[in-house]
Amino acid sequence: MKTLTVSTEPKQTIYYPKVSNMTNQQLQRQINHNIVVEVQQLINKQVGNMPTTVEEMLGYYEIKNNQRQVLSLSLSNYTYHFHAAHGMTYLKSLTFDLKKGKKCELKDLFKPGVDYVKRLSDIINLQIKQRDLPLLNGFTSIQPNQDFYIADKALVIYFQLYEITPYVYGFPMFPISVYDIQDLIDESGPLGRMAVNE
Repeated sequence: MKTLTVSTEPKQTIYYPKVSNMTNQQLQRQINHNIVVEVQQLINKQVGNMPTTVEEMLGYYEIKNNQRQVLSLSLSNYTYHFHAAHGMTYLKSLTFDLKKGKKCELKDLFKPGVDYVKRLSDIINLQIKQRDLPLLNGFTSIQPNQDFYIADKALVIYFQLYEITPYVYGFPMFPISVYDIQDLIDESGPLGRMAVNE
């Protein structure tokens, strides 16, 4: 894994990862392409429809998991616009099943036909109550393609700033142990591999 940098202008620097030395070169190209596209989408989202100029833009990444043929990483972009009350950050994650050679959506982690949305939503509802998180408009359910990443033996579901909680609470993260959802997960998929004790 290498770190690449894009510096568009002064005070605008984006760090992002580049996968290297993989046996499967086609998969390596696919992963790197996905990363570049996601980094660009975050930049576009920040610059988007804002009438004011960008004063500062910083992009970072974190490798959340790189074991058992599962690569999961998150990309963040913080941007401060001229005269804004505060900067805005967006977070996006990418998860790849290296064994099957594909990028994973949330649904790909579970057996076909199971109601993973309801189970994950119930677990998150319980965590919201336990942690006494103040919500903006209540919480009913995650989206079928909700943001997530995999970190060791946990599936971490998260929400963007303002999506369910006030800005001051940052990104609400909900770690869910693979063992709490073992009956739903695809045994041959990324979470199935994480659940195996070696």
